[in-house]
Amino acid sequence: MKLATYKDGSRDGQLVVVSRDLGSAHYATGIATRLQQVLDDWGFLSPQLQDLYDSLNAGRARHAFPFDPKQCLAPLPRAYQWADGSAYINHVELVRLARHSEVPANYYTEPLMYQGGSDDFLGPTDDVVVPDEAFGIDFEAEIAVVTGDVSMGSTPDQALEGIRLVMLANDVSLRNLIPDELAKSFGFFQSKPATAFSPVAVTLDELGDAWKGGRLGLTITSQWNGRTVGMCDAGEEMTFHFGQLIAHICKTRNVRAGSIVGSGTVSNRATEKDGRKEWTKGYSCIAEKRAIETIQDGQPSTAYMKFGDTIRIEMKGPNGQSMFGAIDQKIAPLGR
Repeated sequence: MKLATYKDGSRDGQLVVVSRDLGSAHYATGIATRLQQVLDDWGFLSPQLQDLYDSLNAGRARHAFPFDPKQCLAPLPRAYQWADGSAYINHVELVRLARHSEVPANYYTEPLMYQGGSDDFLGPTDDVVVPDEAFGIDFEAEIAVVTGDVSMGSTPDQALEGIRLVMLANDVSLRNLIPDELAKSFGFFQSKPATAFSPVAVTLDELGDAWKGGRLGLTITSQWNGRTVGMCDAGEEMTFHFGQLIAHICKTRNVRAGSIVGSGTVSNRATEKDGRKEWTKGYSCIAEKRAIETIQDGQPSTAYMKFGDTIRIEMKGPNGQSMFGAIDQKIAPLGR
């Protein structure tokens, strides 16, 4: 099934069930008003939502209405936890190669993760508000999962059983703030503003054969100012699958229902042509494009985003229909 949260003037919005084709929706009020309620009592409430979803797809839901992504908050407008990984080692390799830095050996055996702010997510069409262009504004196209309860010490296979929903993310980065923060050896903070998520979150059964072993084998498309810059395969080159990412968190703590775990920037390796590497699938963040330019030309030539720029992130299923709806945002200055 597909779930979204509609704006209603409150912080947490109103839970709606959305049809498979994203054409219609129905308030879930008679079952639950907030998505967090469902995650807290998944075994009891999700079958009821599934019945409503089936009725909606069959055209039997009496009070259905046209679905409008512009009315959406993030599926979970605020969450107990937002932990983002860097599960595509190619992205790490490119960034480090561009600055002539080796990838430590344990990066290939243990995922990188940071814990971001989870109190103020962006809806799929909300502006990305930034105080200053000079901060180095970048998008990051990612996959994210929403969990139920997962116990401390869980194995990757056990952690996979705790995944309830999948969605897309734009994990905005302020690149020019990152070096000074990392130099303090205490991780990201100001350089990671509010993250945006796709209009809908979907259950694993909706993904069909595309979901295998904790990886989503579909193409994530990034369009910057209307131009397609990335069509990256999210499945094959994901070094650490979502079960491994969640198990990494669970090494020393429980993961509770309503936690969101991100994949990090979706990234694909280059192919060789006439002795030169070509990144034919493009890129899912500007930092990666700049790294490629530095590797090839000695310096980057692509600037970061400016006020007024747009970013659209989407993923389509085998039938060509949008799976999660699109993240479609504009970069905007603070206070205007």
